Amino acid sequence: MLPNRCLHAAPKHLYELLLDACSGATKADRLMIGLVWTLCQDDSQGSIGLAMSPAIPTRTLPWSGTLTGKPITDLAAWILDWEPYKATVAMAAINCCLNSRTMPASVVLDTTAEHANLAVFEHFLPQLSGKNVVVIGHYPGIERYQNKIRLTVLERQPQLGDLPDAAAEFLLPTADWVFLSASTIPNKTFPRLAELSGNAKTVLMGPTVPWLPQLHEFGIDYLAGVEITDAAALHHTAAQGGGVRIFQTGVRYRIAELAPANSMAWLRQQIADCAAEKQRLTIAMESWYGAGNTRRYPDYQLVEQTNARLSRLDSSYKPLWDLHGH
Repeated sequence: MLPNRCLHAAPKHLYELLLDACSGATKADRLMIGLVWTLCQDDSQGSIGLAMSPAIPTRTLPWSGTLTGKPITDLAAWILDWEPYKATVAMAAINCCLNSRTMPASVVLDTTAEHANLAVFEHFLPQLSGKNVVVIGHYPGIERYQNKIRLTVLERQPQLGDLPDAAAEFLLPTADWVFLSASTIPNKTFPRLAELSGNAKTVLMGPTVPWLPQLHEFGIDYLAGVEITDAAALHHTAAQGGGVRIFQTGVRYRIAELAPANSMAWLRQQIADCAAEKQRLTIAMESWYGAGNTRRYPDYQLVEQTNARLSRLDSSYKPLWDLHGH
């Protein structure tokens, strides 16, 4: 086991960290559930978050038309829900919050190639020769690597050549590399799959990836997520049923390595930003009571959320400092 990993982090801890990401007062300005992608955009910075839509047909959703204008924190709270569409909306809302922050140091991948959606595999291909590679989720075109690497694809709805997701219990513990779809986070299979992948180099990938440095605590070595390059084109493509086409119109892959030094630098920046937000809120609260107001400060809940987030950021940073900071 690598010394910088904490592979047995409690499953609920991940979802606490995700909820920490949405502690502001922004509201959903636009919420779109497309055939392949769900998109959430806030009303302040215009930040956009994506999540893969559930591959579960439905004729209607009971809350249709009621989500625009809701606080992003309310939508994010659905990440704990077991109903797949609610959890997907929550994931998009959380990514909307995370994408409003500074991106980590990362490698930008080429989006001009014919198979831009497979850019992550192309990036790692030189390291995969002779390795036992397991991919969770069937990425369109992934079969082109079958003759180049020892590849096994696991899929809930298997296509020709895929194995069912139940095979994860047998195959992941002996894998050398695991490419794990981030849609496993809203569907709640991520904690177990990450644990099973503890002996492998693990890449969490896809537009659903949350840019969260603490994912190293679950044994993730690389985040292969996306940044928005053209918000309007992305919305139009996703709204019109686009799948991998978003990589040609509105997003591009970035890869961030969660090595200790990188994670520490990223966490330091987030701690500094959170501490500055706490100071701003503290000054505003002191001014509120200093003006003679006797009822509770209106943003008191936001103060509490910021304190909790700062505490968890510090808890994530300390083990890295103890192991690698001296």
